[in-house]
Amino acid sequence: MVSKGNSALSQVTNDTTNSADTLNRKHLTIFVLTGSSLYAGSTIGLYNLWYKNYPQSSFHLFNDNKEWLQMDKCAHVTASYYIGRVGYSALRWSGVSEKKAIWYGGMTGFAFLTTIEIMDGFSKEWGFSPVDIVANTFGTGLFISQQLAWHEQKFVMKYSFHSSPFAQFNPDLLGSTLLQNMVKDYNGQTYWLSANISSLGLQHTRFPKWLNIAAGYGAEGMIGASNNPTEVNIPNSERYRQFYLTPDIDLSRIPVKSKTLKLFLKTIGFIKIPMPALEFNKNGVKFHPLYF
Repeated sequence: MVSKGNSALSQVTNDTTNSADTLNRKHLTIFVLTGSSLYAGSTIGLYNLWYKNYPQSSFHLFNDNKEWLQMDKCAHVTASYYIGRVGYSALRWSGVSEKKAIWYGGMTGFAFLTTIEIMDGFSKEWGFSPVDIVANTFGTGLFISQQLAWHEQKFVMKYSFHSSPFAQFNPDLLGSTLLQNMVKDYNGQTYWLSANISSLGLQHTRFPKWLNIAAGYGAEGMIGASNNPTEVNIPNSERYRQFYLTPDIDLSRIPVKSKTLKLFLKTIGFIKIPMPALEFNKNGVKFHPLYF
């Protein structure tokens, strides 16, 4: 995941801020300058983190659909969804009309990730992946379709991470630091689709409005992209998928009086809060008292 931590841009993570369609040029300028800086900084950072140490090549396509048990596709869906949500909120904060903000802002995630895909296309190690574009389109469409239909996000994408024991066996590919692991080590990542209970027609129940239910997807035992190296004896390295079911919290729906706290909760809303969870995998069902 790409960090979006910036105080100016964080002000726009509220999907309902400045709903009046009156263009605020000062806010729009802040958004353009901040967004451009984050775009440039994130692109440069990703190049140094991911591409710098690999040889370059001419632009080419690559079918990576069988890699990482499709965990990387979940990452694309989540990133395109959340960046589009921030882009929409930024334009609404700037006074751009609802419909234009939905389309132009909602497409920012797709545009940013297409840049990354082009960088992949010039990397000898990877290539431009049409399947990644499909995943980016799905994440963008998930945000835009809900905003057009309901003017709210009843279903949100989230991300969580825990350190895995597998990165140590292939640090060049899975990362050698915690920050690199959070981006590269799919064994420790989980991606979630979190649904808000009260917004799904259950407003009259006693469930609090911030209570969600989330379905997650993860995978383990992955030392290489498609297959694990056979020359290294790695314990418990069988590759398998994991599915999760857990309660969740929509931080943006928690009623708080402090504007600072409210802003903070909205800013970190893409992070899945650790909760008890049921895991379903090929070996059966496992209960986690607290799953990260």
